[in-house]
Amino acid sequence: MLISYLVPVVLVVILLAASIRILPEYKRGVVFFLGRFQSVKGPGLIIIIPAIQKMQVVDLRVVTMDVPEQDVISQDNVTVKVNAVLYFRVVDPEKAIIQVENFTMATSQLAQTTLRSVLGKHDLDEMLSERDKLNDDIQEIIDSSAEGWGIKVANVEIKHVDLDESMIRAIARQAEAERERRAKVIHAEGELQASRKLVEAANVMAENSASLQLRYLQTMSDMSNKNASTIVFPLPMDIMEAFKHMQQSMSARDHQASGGSDDAV
Repeated sequence: MLISYLVPVVLVVILLAASIRILPEYKRGVVFFLGRFQSVKGPGLIIIIPAIQKMQVVDLRVVTMDVPEQDVISQDNVTVKVNAVLYFRVVDPEKAIIQVENFTMATSQLAQTTLRSVLGKHDLDEMLSERDKLNDDIQEIIDSSAEGWGIKVANVEIKHVDLDESMIRAIARQAEAERERRAKVIHAEGELQASRKLVEAANVMAENSASLQLRYLQTMSDMSNKNASTIVFPLPMDIMEAFKHMQQSMSARDHQASGGSDDAV
């Protein structure tokens, strides 16, 4: 008699244990009734009728997925190896279970193909210098494609763009040539500015002879501070002006004398 009473009690306990589910805050349960979708339940205590209802649990937290390394041929025919990291989460548990067999695998494959197709449309320089823009483009494409699966792609980040040794040496030579070009341009611009300033200084000195004399005296002062064996005696500029006037006077007299002798003839 005792055994006959215990058997139903044990069966009831087993049935209750199989019927009760407790889901945490970050999980939801997609419930099917005789194979047909019934509802999305959770979090908290959920009761399922065994053999009639079936529940699949979906995690709503952000999933971090490594996109495997992909061989990408850029638009300028350079082969690189690129890998990335993908952040996504389930926003619609019903679609994530019903619309796709394995949403994690599907999202991973979609990320790989999108990574190759997007990067293949850009040059190597753009891959190295415009990662933020490429990340946004990849994220937008994956997000729009995975929306039908109830997936929301939060972010995509390109981690590494690996080049072979020959391409690294070529880029190094290109960077060195660019630095040399910039140095030459800066040097030429400096020479041009210096020449313009010298012309301006010469014009100022030509308008005022005193400034030329002061510059001459400054040069003599600089030379006297050095250990030089040559002694230079400064020649006043007034004497140079006197010589200049004297030469002009002599040239005028010679011209008049030559003119008078021609009249005599």
